[in-house]
Amino acid sequence: MNTDVLLETRGPVGLVTLNRPKALNALDLGMIRLLQPALEAWAQDPSVKAVVIRGAGGRAFCAGGDVRAVAASRGSPVPEGQEPLSRAFFREEYRLNHLIHHYPKPYLALVDGISMGGGLGLSVHGSHRVVTERLMLAMPETAIGLFPDVGGGWFLPRFPGEAGTYLGLTGTRCNAADAMWLGYGTQHVPHDRLDAVVDALAAADWTSGPAKDVATRVLSGFTTEPGASPLKEHREEIERCFAKDRMEDILAALEAEGTPWAEETRATLGRMSPTSLKVTLRQLRLCRGRPYDEVVTVEYRLSQHTTALPDFREGIRAVLVDKDNRPKWNPPTLAEVRDADVEACFVPLGERELVFSSHT
Repeated sequence: MNTDVLLETRGPVGLVTLNRPKALNALDLGMIRLLQPALEAWAQDPSVKAVVIRGAGGRAFCAGGDVRAVAASRGSPVPEGQEPLSRAFFREEYRLNHLIHHYPKPYLALVDGISMGGGLGLSVHGSHRVVTERLMLAMPETAIGLFPDVGGGWFLPRFPGEAGTYLGLTGTRCNAADAMWLGYGTQHVPHDRLDAVVDALAAADWTSGPAKDVATRVLSGFTTEPGASPLKEHREEIERCFAKDRMEDILAALEAEGTPWAEETRATLGRMSPTSLKVTLRQLRLCRGRPYDEVVTVEYRLSQHTTALPDFREGIRAVLVDKDNRPKWNPPTLAEVRDADVEACFVPLGERELVFSSHT
């Protein structure tokens, strides 16, 4: 029996606990296959008024998708009758995110500790994102030869100004105050009050109004102020430097800025996969303003093309396997990344396209 996801009902609340604490609750294919049918069943069950999702162990909500397993599978023989993990994992993860995005009931993510990559996919698409003072939020994909997936092309451009472009390219870590300013967090609740939040939701009178309003009203009894956002302090610099449509122009703007923040940001970008940087910037510009269901199709294409490139396996090796943080990118510089290679990552997949037509 798979205990990586714990599922229970507490009165009118469906409660999900991600239960891989040693792996910081990283999301693998087995967990996705437990979550999808459970959420579908609760959506249809009139006795379930809301869903709450949280992480076990106290260190992380969800540190991302299990991309290490995807990288290890690339180039390995695929057993007869099975499909490559890189195909199955991303397709089923995107279907799960799509279900959450369009979920018909309140979906409350209690985001305590680390939330990166796939953790945002399990939270940002829900109706309520409760963040605590222990939050560490990031989309660090350009450091592993990937791109901001799980809907990054949809939600990053919706952050204030060019903050999403900055976060998607640099992988900068955000705290709870940043998350509230960005609009990722909807409520800030102290870590030691989360169990009480679950109890209060279970005890709530769900006949007193629309379910989303009931959930919001319950949470309002626990909210506190997160303080000032360090990220917001750099908003003007971010606007000046990250509104460009070419990576070379972003770097030139940072050089012209000349502040310690700008120099640090240039250095950070210099460590990322040049291909990932150009693909990510193209993704964010292409997807800006598009409906979520269209963005999913674009991102699934990206997932299949980018995980086949050498930078993905090299990034996973450098960051997650050997942990030397000294990747050898191919090509090694932005100047050597051809526009045609970037556009190749966006090519349709033919019969393997992931298309949703039930929502707009």
